[in-house]
Amino acid sequence: METKKKWYQSLLVKLLLGIAVGIGIGLIANEGSMQVIGSLKNLLGQLINYCVPLIILGFITPAIVGLKENAGKMLTITLVLCYLSSIGAAFFSVFAGYAIIPGLNIAADAAGTRDMPELLFNLGISPIMPVMTALVTSMLFGLAILSRKTPTFEKLFNEFNEIVLWVVDKVILNVLPVFIAATFATLAYEGGIIHQLPVFLKVILIVMVGHYIWLAVLYLIGGGLSKTNPMEVVKHYGPAYMTAVGTMSSAATLSVAIKCARKAKTLDPKVRDFVVPLGATCHLCGSVLTEVFFVMTVSQILYGALPSMGSMILFSLLLGIFAIAAPGVPGGTVMASLGLITGVLGFDANGVALMLSIFALQDSFGTACNVTGDGALALMVTGLFKKVPGRDGNPPHTAADEV
Repeated sequence: METKKKWYQSLLVKLLLGIAVGIGIGLIANEGSMQVIGSLKNLLGQLINYCVPLIILGFITPAIVGLKENAGKMLTITLVLCYLSSIGAAFFSVFAGYAIIPGLNIAADAAGTRDMPELLFNLGISPIMPVMTALVTSMLFGLAILSRKTPTFEKLFNEFNEIVLWVVDKVILNVLPVFIAATFATLAYEGGIIHQLPVFLKVILIVMVGHYIWLAVLYLIGGGLSKTNPMEVVKHYGPAYMTAVGTMSSAATLSVAIKCARKAKTLDPKVRDFVVPLGATCHLCGSVLTEVFFVMTVSQILYGALPSMGSMILFSLLLGIFAIAAPGVPGGTVMASLGLITGVLGFDANGVALMLSIFALQDSFGTACNVTGDGALALMVTGLFKKVPGRDGNPPHTAADEV
């Protein structure tokens, strides 16, 4: 039986400590030491990103196979929920932008920043396939195994799932605090935390409040559909939230998000292991909410006016589609939608540059909203398919379901 960990051994404490230590090191480090730290950050980031496609293949394919006859229907409903959540967040942000932004007085000033020194080494550990390729592959394999009824491959992927769980638990979770410390050390060294953050502090705080409001809406809907207390899911998501703040990547946070979701007793295990990995690449509601508010802010700053309501409606509807296809990596949503920013809203090069800068300042919090919102989606799907553990003949959640 596994012994209970002390509070200071918890992942959340390690992550918070990593952030604090990283900022402290970055503020006092010289160029030589930052070469070492930057190289370490690059190496650990490559290792984490290498594991992401494996996690998707190791969770989504077995989850689809385990869903049996509900697989196709559940996939469709989950993707629809991802889109509805994203455009709902977008329209919420549009209305907030029209109400709040005209009263703000923001001036951009990014002086005082410095560049990171050149890396000492770069091993170039590339993932075996891109994230979206892994997502499509896992879906096709899962549906094909169900259709062809191949028990050998079903057993193979179930055993692969156990291998991936070991990699997550023994490797990824142990290197994450070090990676996050190195990330914040580079941010502090570059001056982004000290000099750039205060410039858009008002906007960032407003957007963060918007994140929490939208998460509350999602979890209330999830609790209503599943007829359970949504806090049973939310209370476990602290480590995932802090990991997302540090990595700025839904994909890189996937391992911790799965670990957190597996502790929620009201989530059906099969639904949970299917929706959470899928949401990491298709559910980016926090990033969408942020991008919408920021494009309106940048438009007001550079062009002296907010975009028209018609342009914002079209932008929001299309952004919801782009968010589903965007990679769950730092800045993935805004990079995937640059064509919309220039084509629909008419931003020039200066507008795009300012948009990328302000988005990068808060990308970690938008990502944290994305990741935490995946738990609400899993709760919705659990309720829609009446798979709440302990009800209607469904087996109750057990300790074996946890990592």
